[in-house]
Amino acid sequence: MSSSHLPATSESFDLASEAKSPPEAIAILYQVLDNPASSSEALRVKEQAITKLSELLREENRGQDLRGLLTTLRPFFLLIPKAKTAKIVRGIIDSVAKIPNSTDLQISLCREMVEWTRSEKRTFLRQRIEARLAALLMDSKEYSEALTLLSGLVKEVRRLDDKLLLVDIDLLESKLHFSLRNLPKAKAALTAARTAANAIYVPPAQQGTIDLQSGILHAEEKDYKTGYSYFFEAFEAFNALDDPRAVYSLKYMLLCKIMVNQADDVAGIISSKALKFLGPELDAMKAVADAYAKRSLKLFETALQDFKAQLDEDPIVHRHLSSLYDTLLEQNLCRLIEPFSRVEIAHIASLIELPVEHVEKKLSQMILDKKFAGTLDQGVGCLIIFEDPKTDAIFPATLETIQNMGKVVDSLFVRSAKIMA
Repeated sequence: MSSSHLPATSESFDLASEAKSPPEAIAILYQVLDNPASSSEALRVKEQAITKLSELLREENRGQDLRGLLTTLRPFFLLIPKAKTAKIVRGIIDSVAKIPNSTDLQISLCREMVEWTRSEKRTFLRQRIEARLAALLMDSKEYSEALTLLSGLVKEVRRLDDKLLLVDIDLLESKLHFSLRNLPKAKAALTAARTAANAIYVPPAQQGTIDLQSGILHAEEKDYKTGYSYFFEAFEAFNALDDPRAVYSLKYMLLCKIMVNQADDVAGIISSKALKFLGPELDAMKAVADAYAKRSLKLFETALQDFKAQLDEDPIVHRHLSSLYDTLLEQNLCRLIEPFSRVEIAHIASLIELPVEHVEKKLSQMILDKKFAGTLDQGVGCLIIFEDPKTDAIFPATLETIQNMGKVVDSLFVRSAKIMA
């Protein structure tokens, strides 16, 4: 930052706007902020300069300079209302968030600002930065630290009865518990978020987020029809706002259709609702739907390989597709081995077009799970299938007789006790 300064006037701001290059505009805006003037006009111009400077630094990917700007502006924050301070601080943090690969910088910046807000007793701003920090920690898989932070924050916010922030925190807590595979607590936190949201006006984007989380939890419980309804609501909300999360809501809608054995509907939904979202996310779901409709494991494997980023690296889709793949594989194997009493594993593998090791491992698992009666003769690489043992009717009948005799003895005991009395 230059040691000289320019007057905090509209002319200086216009000078920065007319600069030939971003570095030149940034230098001018820094000089405007260096001006010690504190009149109402000067403060207004400085606020505009901060907004413009944040945008330019973000476009130049200068994250450390944005962090330094927050530190430099602390004396200026003492001159303006707390609400404006909160707006500026959150705006600069948002600018840092838009810089690629800046998660670690955001976490350290939020920690720094939490300490500053605590020392300045700016509770309203601190709570929002702590909520942002918890979200960043969750994205970085620092679950225990994020949960500790949220636990203290939710008690504090409930005491203050700040409903809008409470919705954010409860929703974040639900996502965190879901990531930790604690479904009951995830549902409880989501219910709390819905309860708080019902008492106030919730922005459409926030309502869409609640619906998206509801859909994810219902899908996790295998209630795909209800999950589809929630994903549809989330898609409508995000689509109206041009929010990038709309494509993920649509992707999960298609997943629900596949999971309820309605893969044929996928192409129709894409053509009617998703023409502007066409891309790898929807291509991946279309490939899976096609493989499932044809009951083809080879096409399924191809889809998983071709769209690894969209299917394997999305934890929600991956979890459900793993279950779907296992079911499809078991159905195909049972159908293929049905005519045989003894068959080579290599023959089954060639019929199903999968590696021998993969098929052998799955057959072993199915035998242990009692999906069919049989054994693997690994010496000769064969599967031996046993006939289903017929249950002998004498054993259930004997057990029933013994139970009835027990009832008779109990009845006689009660009667003799009455006579003796």
